Amino acid sequence: MILFEYSAKDAQGKMIKGIVEANDRKAAVDILRKKNLIILSLADKKPAFSLATLFPFLRSNKIKTDDIVIFSRQMATVVAAGIPLVNALDIIGEQMEKPALRARIFKIRDDVEAGASLSEALGKDKDFFSSFFVNMIRAGETSGTLDEILERLAQYIEKSDTLQRKVKSAMVYPLVVSCMAVAVTMILMVKVIPVFKDIYAGFGAALPGPTQVLINVSDFLTKNIILIIGAVVGIVFGVQRYAATKDGRRRLDRMQLGLPIFGPLIRKVAVSKFTRTFSTLVRSGVPILNALDIVGKTAGNVIVEDAVENVKKNVREGENIAGPLSKTAVFPPMVVRMISIGEKTGQLEKMLTKIADFYDAQVDIAVTALSSLIEPLIIAFLGIVIGGIVACMFLPVLNISTVISGG
Repeated sequence: MILFEYSAKDAQGKMIKGIVEANDRKAAVDILRKKNLIILSLADKKPAFSLATLFPFLRSNKIKTDDIVIFSRQMATVVAAGIPLVNALDIIGEQMEKPALRARIFKIRDDVEAGASLSEALGKDKDFFSSFFVNMIRAGETSGTLDEILERLAQYIEKSDTLQRKVKSAMVYPLVVSCMAVAVTMILMVKVIPVFKDIYAGFGAALPGPTQVLINVSDFLTKNIILIIGAVVGIVFGVQRYAATKDGRRRLDRMQLGLPIFGPLIRKVAVSKFTRTFSTLVRSGVPILNALDIVGKTAGNVIVEDAVENVKKNVREGENIAGPLSKTAVFPPMVVRMISIGEKTGQLEKMLTKIADFYDAQVDIAVTALSSLIEPLIIAFLGIVIGGIVACMFLPVLNISTVISGG
């Protein structure tokens, strides 16, 4: 797709300037003529100069969650203002800086202009717009509340993204510090200890037991460092391949939920995501069975997905949601009871929202507690390991006279 800058006049003689995206110049002319515009000039759009022009690897072309939020909010604004969908998509597309996102929006605009509904056009781009997003838009089109649905989508995506960032920050921090600790330890073992080994070898005396063990470990690591790195890479690759299988994904997801420290946090995140997504779908008028189907596919955990699938089968047979949900052993009893109350009182959406807000707060508390717990543990680990290495290497110095005299 090529971007063309154009200037034209509309039916009222008003001057219009803008950008159109097409496969070639002829296609661009056809698009503009369909809009009843009189073309005055049409030229390839010249990209603005930036460092990314000289260094392509600096281009930020990846579409992020924030881009979907911005798109949803802008669409909500222009739809609420009564602007037709085709014109609204054209306006929003021209404002997008990322070429990939701009191309997607213009493709959606072309599909809508060709007669497709907005949900149908969005559904063709499954890599960017999830089934949850598309079904929400379809519900908004059906109920005539598209602007409200778009605003609700933006709020939902923002809250979900905030929750995921909190969890990632809680897990990334200890992982990075642990990797640094391992790297520092390996440098000491492979580069520093051999220097001390050569110094002590010149004394010709027997070394203390801990020092000798450390030197032996250093020798092993130095001689087999390539094999060790290869084994680590192989294990990581093997786990990734295993996780790509259906059985492997299920076992790893079950293992995640059973972890001693991170397991409860992962479960709380899953419950929060389930209830907030379900609440948003129910409030937007999506049928229960369709909502459960979407919630299961967006759970992010196969065990939770299986539990939701089982609930959906029972609901299809005429049961309520709370009954089969209690049999899954995935969701806490409090969640099941509140959903049961919501079903009986006809306020399921409100109960689901309250559960989601409660578990969001629980995740905040868990992340804070986890960070407070892991930081001193990592510092203690570094102190013990590196302090132990230093102590072992300087043990001979404490008895230097004996070592120098040869015992």
